[in-house]
Amino acid sequence: MIKGNNNLLTEQQVSEFNQNGLLIVKSFYNLEQEIEPIQYRIYQIIGIVIHKYQLPINQLPFSPDTFDYGYLDLINFDRKIGGEIYDAIKQIPEFIRLVASESHCKLLSQLRQTNLPGIAAGGYGIRIDNPCEEKYRAPWHQDYPAQFRSLDGLVFWSSLVPVTYSLGPVDFCLKSHHDGLVRVHTKDPKNPEKSGAYALILENEENLINRYERVSPESNPGDLIIIDFLTIHRSGLNTGERSRWSMQMRYFNFNDSTGIKLGWPGSFATATNIKNVHPELFLN
Repeated sequence: MIKGNNNLLTEQQVSEFNQNGLLIVKSFYNLEQEIEPIQYRIYQIIGIVIHKYQLPINQLPFSPDTFDYGYLDLINFDRKIGGEIYDAIKQIPEFIRLVASESHCKLLSQLRQTNLPGIAAGGYGIRIDNPCEEKYRAPWHQDYPAQFRSLDGLVFWSSLVPVTYSLGPVDFCLKSHHDGLVRVHTKDPKNPEKSGAYALILENEENLINRYERVSPESNPGDLIIIDFLTIHRSGLNTGERSRWSMQMRYFNFNDSTGIKLGWPGSFATATNIKNVHPELFLN
């Protein structure tokens, strides 16, 4: 059990989150102790892969500002090599320690008034959104259908690079969480190469999205964006000259009645037949 004062947010911040389904907390993480160690491990892994394939890429000395130097040259040589790095970096111990940070437990406990937070297995990772790459861009979605666990869940999103407008900040539909779950199509007819969570399309998407005010907040390393599992959002389009590196860490409430009823199952990451869990949620 978490002891002491669990409240990391002010009453005003809690109210803002409950109202908007979204909260931006500036400088939440300690850059030197929590963020730079992750950046350094990514830098090391990029170096190993450069050496493995004997690529003519000279890495700069490590710096938090240029930890990913050489990565774009690497994927321009062979895009598949980027997949090795993508899979490897989610296993960095410093990242796993951040995922399981007590501060995340305290945030979920405060925002959901629960004494039993859970980490969504398979629901954490480090995204790499490359410039002008549409295939792996997440469309408009709610996190619950791609995660399950419990309806009462949160996403902790934080960038490892400065996310300016050109790098494509996440687009959010404010207050959309108040309207509950949206049914989804499991195939995107416009992008048949997409699969799994990337292929989920909201029912009547265009009309639905137009109902809400949208925001696309810029952010810096150390900032935290907290997102309700039911807030509609999508990946921004990166039109910059650098990949967008960001961390996603998902928590859920074991005490949520839907999660208890279903047994807290996973979704795509656990190879679950999603239609067996929620047949009423999926249209095809």
